[in-house]
Amino acid sequence: MRKQFVLAMFLALLSMSSWAASQKVTLSVPDMTCSACPITVKLALSKVEGVSQVSVSYPDREAVVTFDDALTSIEALTKATSDAGYPSTPTALEATPEGQ
Repeated sequence: MRKQFVLAMFLALLSMSSWAASQKVTLSVPDMTCSACPITVKLALSKVEGVSQVSVSYPDREAVVTFDDALTSIEALTKATSDAGYPSTPTALEATPEGQ
């Protein structure tokens, strides 16, 4: 009975990791008004758990964020930029799986 329970738990954990996916989203950050602003935006996004990569472009007023959707969400990312003083919105309808 104990072995069956352990096996069931192991299989459940394996299947949970398959639900998580690396996602990429582009955020519009229109309030970046100087070349130093991207530093603050990148730092705020980098502190969000699950974020693996951040690229911020001042000329485009955008941030491209790669994140684990099991650990964070687009809402958490936009909240992080807003809390840092730079409200943002996703430019795409949804996050797209990494590699597409």
